[in-house]
Amino acid sequence: MEKYPTGLFVPRGRSYRSFGIVENTGGLVRSTSPFAVPMAATPPQRSSSLVPPVVPMELHAINRNKLLESLRQNLAQSGRPIHGIVLLQGGEERNRYCTDHVELFRQESYFAYLFGVREPGFFAALDITTGLSFLFAPRLAADYAVWQGEIKPLSYFKERYMVHAAFYVDEMVNILRDKYQGPGRPLLFLLHGLNTDSNNFSKPAEFKGIEDFEKELDTLHPILTECRVCKTEKELALIQFANDISSEAHIAVMRNAKVGMKEYQLESTFLHHTYMYGGCRHCSYTCICATGENSSVLHYGHAAAPNDKTLKDGDMALLDMGAEYHFYGSDITCSFPVNGKFTDDQRLIYNAVLNAHDAVISALKPGVSWIDMHKLAEKIILQSLEKGGIIVGNVEDMMDQRLGAIFMPHGLGHLLGLDTHDPGGYAEGLKRSEEAGLRALRIVRELKEDMVITVEPGCYFINALLLPAVENSKTSRFFNHDAIKRLKDFGGVRIESNLRITASGCINMTKVPRDTWEIEAVMAGSPWPLDDSIISSKKRPRAS
Repeated sequence: MEKYPTGLFVPRGRSYRSFGIVENTGGLVRSTSPFAVPMAATPPQRSSSLVPPVVPMELHAINRNKLLESLRQNLAQSGRPIHGIVLLQGGEERNRYCTDHVELFRQESYFAYLFGVREPGFFAALDITTGLSFLFAPRLAADYAVWQGEIKPLSYFKERYMVHAAFYVDEMVNILRDKYQGPGRPLLFLLHGLNTDSNNFSKPAEFKGIEDFEKELDTLHPILTECRVCKTEKELALIQFANDISSEAHIAVMRNAKVGMKEYQLESTFLHHTYMYGGCRHCSYTCICATGENSSVLHYGHAAAPNDKTLKDGDMALLDMGAEYHFYGSDITCSFPVNGKFTDDQRLIYNAVLNAHDAVISALKPGVSWIDMHKLAEKIILQSLEKGGIIVGNVEDMMDQRLGAIFMPHGLGHLLGLDTHDPGGYAEGLKRSEEAGLRALRIVRELKEDMVITVEPGCYFINALLLPAVENSKTSRFFNHDAIKRLKDFGGVRIESNLRITASGCINMTKVPRDTWEIEAVMAGSPWPLDDSIISSKKRPRAS
């Protein structure tokens, strides 16, 4: 068995086994996450060697201590007394409109971060002075036991979620009064702040009797958001597992994709693999399974475009899908020809994006500006398109005219964790740019160790952007009009990996074929990771 070191980034072209935390087990990929459960030797016909890891609730206790340390430091530095109670309200189950159909519940992410509670209807409190943590469970009606199962005692929640005590929600007002140790009315720190991706605000806790408490709405949100930006080792292990199972699922999709299938069959293959072998009941987001011209639709797959096109010979597929495990997600995009063989145009566009992807990853380390990384990706894509005759002229002039935003209108990537677009990309004081392309950035800050960030450059032929640019007097001169006409129905390519920032670089947590020859080999039936004999015979220099 070959073992590979962790904590190292090796540039693409050295095959999958140089990435991340893996062992080569004769063609199967075994996670070496510290949470992984030991398992017996897996028969060759099994579709996965991964086992859903046991999640230690200590993960959330560590997160609570991280918040306490940051909050106490903030209060001390601002000259405020170190007392008060952090109070969060968990998510509620929702019915489908007026029906009795209950939608599958997923916990609110800030609540999940601190307490890991999977059930709806809870509140939770954290005493800033003592560090004690409390859960408040809904008092369930007796017939819950008939329809929904056993009514758990409070001791179950105390032990399962590693809190100091558990009570019922209807006892909360009295308990909060009793636990408060400061002067005057009990002070509650409530969660209220802007999510810079959605422009929605976090909902502060609400309950009957809250008027008897002092409410502080400004302090908690920015501090708790910043706590989520850099992950702990236990969080990183869960994100790694989500990447491992999602990488396997992407490869399963790649192997099974055939002309004549429906896009939703690719989605179904992914969902089956991640749930069947990874225990992932939730996805990080709605699957994007776009082929042909649909691959230029950045957020394809929604209700009005439900992954229902038939795969055609000559189409490119752009599949953006990621599984979620115990609230922590992944976000991976693979692009490949549905017939298993790249055409010259497909290879040109794909390698333009892959070169940008790899150049950014090679440059990642603490202190790097994400805005600079976005511009680097734009420039490399433009250089490749110019070399391939798709555009003409001076690339620096193109950059000045923001031509890169025509081909890549979205941001280069985003923070990843409990949410696909994890918060914290705009720390206090940072403003959004008004420039094309740059205004789509979900993060503008410098990178820090133990961030997890996606790198997802793309190149798309979007008529709504290309046609005005072709007619614009400032940008028309940059286009080879015959080439643009030829590629108007091409769609697009996106390549997305999840990166953990280390002290001196990064680790690629995503483990899928990336070079065109790797993709063609896997789609033709070769094992993944590729055998050394295939690597030596198939590897070719990549077009720039």
